[in-house]
This record gives sequence, C-alpha cells and structure tokens, in this order.
Amino acid sequence: MNYADIKKVDVANGPGVRVSLFVSGCTHRCEECFNPETWDFSYGAPFGAAEVEKILSLLSPDHIRGLSLLGGEPFEPENQGAVLELVTQVREKLPEKTIWCYSGYRFEELAAGSVGDHSRKLLEGIDVLVDGPFVLSKKDLGLRFRGSSNQRIIQVSPSLETGEIHLAGEYM
Repeated sequence: MNYADIKKVDVANGPGVRVSLFVSGCTHRCEECFNPETWDFSYGAPFGAAEVEKILSLLSPDHIRGLSLLGGEPFEPENQGAVLELVTQVREKLPEKTIWCYSGYRFEELAAGSVGDHSRKLLEGIDVLVDGPFVLSKKDLGLRFRGSSNQRIIQVSPSLETGEIHLAGEYM
C-alpha cells in the first residue's frame, strides 16, 4: 500500500486532536472529491513498518485523542492488509486511543465481509465509521465530520453487536 500523507495534528477528521493517515487508492472517484490525487494506488510513498512506528509515536502523547483513517479508501481490498496491521498495532499498544475511519463503502457491505478479504475484521478494529460516498448534490458545509448528508457517523461496536446501525449522535 502507498500513502499520501500522515498528519500529526488534525482537528477536522474526528473529535479532538488526532493523527490522520491518508492512504492512496480509491475506486469510488466521487465527483469533486477533496483529495482526487489519492485515487491513484501508486500515489505517494510506500507504507511499511517505519510508518507504523511513526504513527504509534505520534499517537503517544496524552493530548492526542486518536487515529483517523482516510484516503483514498482505507477499505479498498488492496489497502486492507496494511490498514488492518496498523489498526491491530494501535489497539495492542494504545488501546485508549479511538480509531475513526472514512469510507465510501457502506457499513452493511463491510460488515457482511463483501469488500475484500479483511473488511469485517478491519471494521471490528475501529470505533467510528463515517460511511458512504461523497455526493455533490448532498454536500452540506454545516455538517460536522462529513461532507454530504448521505454519509453516516456510525458507532461500530454496538452496530455490529445488534445488527442495527447506531449513529454517533454527539457528532451529528
């Protein structure tokens, strides 16, 4: 997997001060995407063990609330293995940190495991999923942590447990 950027201070993509990883590669190609350069799977630099260690180090301070995964598309089948490894490391070494993920895929597809080999396992490792593609006709600058009104901010664990979508109401 390649990545486009690692932001050590991000306050736009989840609550509090966060570290954000922007992965490369996306097949959704949403109209007026804010990051179209990340559609290309070869954009940026290779993501490996050194980048995982860098992210873990950046997440360590108490004032950092968590990790946000964006793109590109973290749930693209080609990206799932590397993203899952990062999520696993964060869960093991920094379990108090929250993990948010932005995906053009819908929760239902990911929970069913129908997107690549690791979509369900990766979904189980994150706290909050902002799902659905960006839709230009539903763009709303007044929304918090999402770009269009079709996107949902989902609490993953209770949604997986009950089989019903639990929206993260405090962020809506």
